[in-house]
Amino acid sequence: MTGTHRARKRFGQHFLTSSAVVQDIVNAISPRPDDTLLEIGPGHGVLTQPLAASGARLHAVELDRALVPRLRTQFANSGNVVIHEADALRFDYASVGSPLRILGNLPYNISTPLLFRLIEFRAIIVDLHLMLQKEVVGRLAASPGTKAYGRLTIMAGCHLHAEPLFDVPATSFTPPPRVTSTVVRLWPRKTDGFTINDQAFLQRLVTQAFSQRRKTLRNALKELASSDEMLAMSIDPGARAEEIPLAGWVALANHLRQSRPAP
Repeated sequence: MTGTHRARKRFGQHFLTSSAVVQDIVNAISPRPDDTLLEIGPGHGVLTQPLAASGARLHAVELDRALVPRLRTQFANSGNVVIHEADALRFDYASVGSPLRILGNLPYNISTPLLFRLIEFRAIIVDLHLMLQKEVVGRLAASPGTKAYGRLTIMAGCHLHAEPLFDVPATSFTPPPRVTSTVVRLWPRKTDGFTINDQAFLQRLVTQAFSQRRKTLRNALKELASSDEMLAMSIDPGARAEEIPLAGWVALANHLRQSRPAP
């Protein structure tokens, strides 16, 4: 089936063709018959097939209307598979049941907004196994003090743990992308989660700091926080944005919002 459908650039399609990588992904997910799985962007169904064979309840969300009839035909005799013609950025993930395990080879052009869409449903998600651009996974899993540590690390890390699993070379796809991909395991924070009083303000604070990451926080955040307010949260105003851990950013945002209520 892979030779009968041309990848569409506007959908960011790069179809996985390596059977070895497919097996590695299935092994990482380790699906069980009592799982409810949801695959984003099944494409030609190369990953859908072994997941369906596991006996798990499998929902697949595909935007490309040219692929949906083929997928429905391919899995017509699989009673545990449902193909949804829908936009993953707008899909109601709670509608397929819970707890939910999500997986997919995400289009690079929408990977970040789609990740934050999935975060909205974290209360019903067990884990996510996603293939993303290697650079993006590096940012998700970055530690404070490193170059990769930034806004994405913090805004996603407040809600999810990230564990990079293995790289996938461009030759594993048709057409091959210009970058290396990485499969990452993500799972919601539970007992070590953060209480965020104002998500929008936290994002504004972090965005402001990292847009001027070479500056000290005293200078980068001078319109949003005073040195005394930073010191009250044990944050050095002379530090730079990448030196502050997740907990520090959340604490500072909550403190500022509490002392300066939103208009």
